[in-house]
Amino acid sequence: MTDTHQGLTRQPSQLFSKLVAQERITQHYSSLLAMFEQSVGRYANHIAFSNLGASLSYRQLDERSRDLAAYFQHTLGVAVGQRVGVMLPNCLQYPIVFFALIRCGAIAVNINPLYTARELRHQLNDSGANTVVIMSNFAHTLEAVIEESPVKHVIVTELGDEHPILRRTLINFTLNHVKKKVPRWQLPHQQYRHCLAKGKSLPYQRPSLTLDDIALLQYTGGTTGVAKGAMLTHGNLLANIEQIKKVYGDRLSLGEERILSVLPLYHIFALMINCLLFVELGGSNLLITNPIDIDNWVKSLKKYKFTVISGVNTLYTRLFNHAMFRQLDFSSLKISVAGGMPMQPDIAQKWQTLTGSSIIEGYGLTECSPLVTVNALSTNTFTGTIGVPIASTEIMLLSEQSEPVPLGQPGELCVRGPQVMKGYWQQPSETAAVMDANGWLHTGDIALITEQGVVKLVDRKKNIILVSGFNVYPSEIESVLNAHPLIDESAAIGVPDEVSGEAVKIFVVRNDRGVTAEQIILYCREQLTGYKVPKLIEFRDSLPKNPLGKILRHTLTTATTTEPTR
Repeated sequence: MTDTHQGLTRQPSQLFSKLVAQERITQHYSSLLAMFEQSVGRYANHIAFSNLGASLSYRQLDERSRDLAAYFQHTLGVAVGQRVGVMLPNCLQYPIVFFALIRCGAIAVNINPLYTARELRHQLNDSGANTVVIMSNFAHTLEAVIEESPVKHVIVTELGDEHPILRRTLINFTLNHVKKKVPRWQLPHQQYRHCLAKGKSLPYQRPSLTLDDIALLQYTGGTTGVAKGAMLTHGNLLANIEQIKKVYGDRLSLGEERILSVLPLYHIFALMINCLLFVELGGSNLLITNPIDIDNWVKSLKKYKFTVISGVNTLYTRLFNHAMFRQLDFSSLKISVAGGMPMQPDIAQKWQTLTGSSIIEGYGLTECSPLVTVNALSTNTFTGTIGVPIASTEIMLLSEQSEPVPLGQPGELCVRGPQVMKGYWQQPSETAAVMDANGWLHTGDIALITEQGVVKLVDRKKNIILVSGFNVYPSEIESVLNAHPLIDESAAIGVPDEVSGEAVKIFVVRNDRGVTAEQIILYCREQLTGYKVPKLIEFRDSLPKNPLGKILRHTLTTATTTEPTR
């Protein structure tokens, strides 16, 4: 016999190490393109996205993405399956470019705009992207690597390009000449606005797409530090939309929701929860370009009574501690979603007291589009668990010997469902290492199932450091450090941090004692994105190793001469 709990079935084994969601999803669309076409038609007069005082209706999103798609097809030869890099922050251009690529049947390759030249070079070469759409602020990074990449076509946009002419001129002039936020660059390129204008006069040819076609290459280190492109198909992404609707749908109203998007859309969590889900629902999305400038964008929330917010612990902490934010009217807030990193219970409680909305925490990963489990929407208090499997999803916990673990005991969390990726781009061996013949994805995360049938995350993927919701891989940090001529060896670990959840701490063995922490950090800043840069350094004469010479990171927990960085 089976034991059911909240729409779940426990397998009829006394081990009870597997949960199966009994609620199933139905696929309503043949592709993301079909979903997009229905939404822009149904909600044509509704506001789709807003940013820095300008708005884009669904009709305008339809028209602009169509014009850009026509330009891609006829001028650049972008076809079904071709990879195109998207290196943009949250701005009105992002959804236009993303859906233009969907309209071409191309594969969008999300690129973090803050990547260093080294990081960008790897992603461009691995994906084979020969076209990149980039914000001018970051064009100097592309300039540094373009000769070593497959990129042939570059489209450059400026932050104000989707604003009316007077405001567009003001925004672009201020960034270039007053704030000097755009480093000098020189690249053969086309201007974004020119591409739109030219595309308007070109015919658009709708591609024939299926659920098995790849829509997105979302780069992740998976369980290792080598960045790999998770192949997410139209079917994967549409399935996760339907699965999330099963969780939140009863509380959401079609065409009426207002979403606050502080997390970057180039991250799979925000792309799914904030963009794709609410385009399907006809929501209005406020895009925050520069989350660091919290004083500025919080002012805009006085007029924008958001109904949904997604974030990580870091964001909720900063908002709660902001005096102006605490004075806002939260009567419209329906749903607060957390993911990307563990929520701190005290912050969750403070948020609920302030807003009247409990934070609903779930679990996901890039390879699963991303959502896998979530707490019930009816949850009135923060649970500290990651909930139960979403619709059409199975989870199973296995021991190191790949045997089911007893109820209440930790094991590796494995996932099977329609949202699980097709595999890693051109990495069959890496794919085989995490996906078995029966369709199970082995996440590398350690969890347990409680007596109540709820999943609790015990530990994360081995060695991964989670900084403000972003994965930082020690092997990548160490590779950069070990390339320094005055460093013999190094190790990186995560340490608790009140602001970012975790921070990177490095242990360094120098061959020259004159090398300072400041010099090492300066070197790291030239090679790594900001959130990967170490915050603490400890110099040692040697590092602990096992008999095979592998550094034992787990023993590096006691500080002796730690130097904080600046």
